[in-house]
This record gives sequence, C-alpha cells and structure tokens, in this order.
Amino acid sequence: MSTQRPVGAITRGTTNPNRLRRCDRWLAGPQAWRLRRSPEPPVVVDLGYGASPITAVELYDRLSAVRTDLDVVGVEIDPARVDAGKPLEHEHLSFRLGGFEVPLGGRDATVVRAFNVLRQYDEDQVTSAWGRLQDRLAPDGLLVDGTCDEVGRLATWVALDRAGPLSLTLSMRLAALDDPATVAERLPKALIHRNVPGEPVHAYLQALSRAWARSSPHASYGARQRFLATAGALREAGWPLEDGPSRWRLGEITVAWSAVAPQSSPGAAT
Repeated sequence: MSTQRPVGAITRGTTNPNRLRRCDRWLAGPQAWRLRRSPEPPVVVDLGYGASPITAVELYDRLSAVRTDLDVVGVEIDPARVDAGKPLEHEHLSFRLGGFEVPLGGRDATVVRAFNVLRQYDEDQVTSAWGRLQDRLAPDGLLVDGTCDEVGRLATWVALDRAGPLSLTLSMRLAALDDPATVAERLPKALIHRNVPGEPVHAYLQALSRAWARSSPHASYGARQRFLATAGALREAGWPLEDGPSRWRLGEITVAWSAVAPQSSPGAAT
C-alpha cells in the first residue's frame, strides 16, 4: 500500500443527490464511445466527491448502462469521507484515499470527473492540476473539470484528453431560464475570471445572451424551442458548436475550446 501523501486540499464537501446528473448524461451520451472502445474494463474516477458518496454511486448506476464491466472509483483526500463510502462498495464500486495523483493501482482512467474541485484553487494552479490528471488518463481517456450549483440546475465543464482541452459545455435547466448567460457564475476556474471584455469566453456568453433575446418569439412554443433557435443562431454566426439539436433540447451546448480559451493560459501574465 502506497504511503504517498495525497496531492491537493480538502474541499468544502457540499453535495446533493442528482447534482451531477447533467454531466453524467453527457458522459453516457456523446462520450460513451470512450467507455465502449476501452480494451480493458474501463475505470471511471469520481475525484473529490465530497461529504457524501452519492455522486459516485449515481455515476456507476448511469455509466454501467453503457459498459457493465466498468469500475467506478471514488477518490477523496479526506479519510472520513472515504470511510463513509466503504459500506457502499461492491465489485465495481470502490472508495480510496487520494488526490490529484489519482491512485489506481497501476491502472489508467478512462474518465476522471472532477466537479467543484478546482473551483477552490487559484487560477494559476489549474494548469498543473490538469497536467497531473491528464497523466492518469488512458489513451482515449477524458478529464472533466466542472462546476455546478447546489442542485445541478446550472453546470459547466471543460473536457480534456491527454493532449489538452477540447471543449466547454454549458448545461442549464431551461424551465424558468431568464438568460443563459447567468451560467457564467458557474464557469470552471480556468474561465470564471476571464469573463471580462476582450476575453473569448466573454464574447461567447454575450453572443449566447443576444441570441436568446432575439429568439424570444419562439418562447410561445416553450423554452426548449427557444433554446434550439438560440443555439442554431450561434452556429450560423460561426461559433464552432460540437453538438446539435438532440443535445440542445436538453439545455446543453458544447463549443470548441479554441473559441473560448483564455487569451493567455491560466497563471500566465496578461
């Protein structure tokens, strides 16, 4: 057994059932090919799952529908939180002590989901944390660095493979949504301080807000139709969206990272 000290800091631990359902739905949908392609039983990591192990349990329940032999590993830096998960362990679900080093006993991760983890770190710590986690990925592996509100109605995440960032996804509960740009308060740490004039992510959110306003005539047919029109307008305007109507109907929209990446990397001089 390794005596290496876990890398990272203890998070606040706030969690709720169903809080990460939007990201799980995306992993089981557009990203399911990563699980299916894995030549070995895939390992999916719930990093920093918090005071309750429920998100790891839900992650297994949702992704095992894609690949029945996958293993979900909840990794926490707080020993008490690991102990809380132990009674729920079974053949394909386990909990262990660790941090950004992601201890998997020599295995590589097909997915590392780190939600509401890097939010508490400084922006200049993001790149090094990403690098540590990317080093733990399998060849087709994916790192998801995300943030959401307390009940999971607003969520955003950056997806990265071993080479670097791929995309930014915004996912919102459309009912009673006033302006999709309100999701800005839940941007991942790499972007939240970049939502200022002159930065690409600010331009993207402003374009999203304008398109939503211009699509108001569709509101009489429901928020879903309005959001479909909004996303379609963004695509027509040249934003490199990576998904389509089947995802937009869910209040989800994914754009290429190249369109929203900071003018300089996190931590670099601006």
